[in-house]
Amino acid sequence: MTTVLPDTGVGPLLRDWREQRRISQLELALRADSSARHISFIETGRSRPSEDMVLRLAEQLDIPVRERNALLVIAGYAPRYPQTPLDDPAMASLRESLERLLAAYEPYPALVVDGTYGVVAANRGVALLLEGVPEKLLTPPLNAMRLTLHPEGLAPRIVNLPEWRADLLAQMDRQIALVRSPALRELYDEVAAYPAPARAGGTGGAVPVADGAAGAGRERDRAAAFALPMLLEHGGRVLSFVSSIATFNTPMDVTVAELAIETFLPADRETAAYLHAHVPS
Repeated sequence: MTTVLPDTGVGPLLRDWREQRRISQLELALRADSSARHISFIETGRSRPSEDMVLRLAEQLDIPVRERNALLVIAGYAPRYPQTPLDDPAMASLRESLERLLAAYEPYPALVVDGTYGVVAANRGVALLLEGVPEKLLTPPLNAMRLTLHPEGLAPRIVNLPEWRADLLAQMDRQIALVRSPALRELYDEVAAYPAPARAGGTGGAVPVADGAAGAGRERDRAAAFALPMLLEHGGRVLSFVSSIATFNTPMDVTVAELAIETFLPADRETAAYLHAHVPS
């Protein structure tokens, strides 16, 4: 007769992650060098997974390292991944490397955010775009989503705000499903409830693009063919950016795992020229 072990809770959690990833028990077993029967026993609490098995399953399910720690604790093991504050002396070399990376990207905007979009660092290209934003939104701790979507932030100057807002909210929604963060859910509920500005893209009449409007429009159309651009009014011009997000490969620390570097690439020559002319070298 099979003895059913007390349910530690790790089995149902692993099952939830597997179902979220749309992976069958057999496929997961093959990936983790196990058997579908053993995976089934783990998920139903009939078998207690070893520490190594928890980590192997978490790896194959691409579970964030913060959540891997939680799974280990629920399964009765010690957390594997530390969470080192970014201001810890041990992180000095990482902080310096990030600052150098952001500076090297100038005059183009670039910033580093944490797992809840808190701004860890930003370069002078970002500072240029934030000109005119009320001081209350620029008081630390800064949050990239609040700065972007708040009706007193960048939102009124984003010409294609409906599309850009929808893309950002969808990005947050995917992240919430991945990390199950209450803080991130709270932030999502806050920014999703912001009222839309009366008119995105400023308060005046038609806003000119940078010199060479026809050429800029053609380049912007080409950019839109492969990525959604952010069209942002600044100094009476409409600047066009395509954003890119990078994370660390195989992080072994929760803090590092949740950092993301977002860079904004000019989508046309006129935007690039404008940044070169207005960001101090």
